[in-house]
Order: sequence, then structure tokens, then C-alpha cells
Amino acid sequence: MTFHLSTPAEILHALGARLREQRLAQSLTQRELAQMAGLSLGALRKLESDGQCSLETLVRVAQALGLLEALDDLFVLKRQSIAQMEQVDLVSRRQRAPRKRTS
Repeated sequence: MTFHLSTPAEILHALGARLREQRLAQSLTQRELAQMAGLSLGALRKLESDGQCSLETLVRVAQALGLLEALDDLFVLKRQSIAQMEQVDLVSRRQRAPRKRTS
């Protein structure tokens, strides 16, 4: 499934389902995975049922399932041309976003 035309709720639901599939493929119960991740059973159930969780919960579950590599490319700025690489270099030196000018 590609997320290109999905709503945020659909994306969350799909990610929760994918994590559930990973858990089942590793023959883990929800209780076992929750303990491995240091989470409450309710937090894991909520994640698997509708994808609702904090980023920390997502990272803990991914770590417990051995899926941290799947997060490696998440939100990495892609460079496709020399001009884009130069722009990225300029942006990476900035410490703040530019101020919006008011007339």
C-alpha cells in the first residue's frame, strides 16, 4: 500500500496493522511485546488497532521487533541534483527558520 493518496487515519491504521503482522510473524503475544518494549498492554493494543501512539511508543515497538532499520530513511532529505545539494548545505548551516516579512 502506498500512502500517497491516503488520509492520516488510513496511514495510522495501516501502520498499526503492519506492526501487528510483524508481532504475529515473530510469534509474540501483545503482552510479551508490550513487556519487551516497556509499554502498557493498552498502549500496544491502541497502536495495533488504530495506529494511535506517541513517537516514543512507535520507536519502542520498532526496537523490540528489530525493525529500527525501517526508520533509517524516514524523513531523510533526498538530494537529487547539485543545486539541491547546495541548497541543503545552506539550510543545514541555518539555525533558525527565516522570519516572515510583514509589509
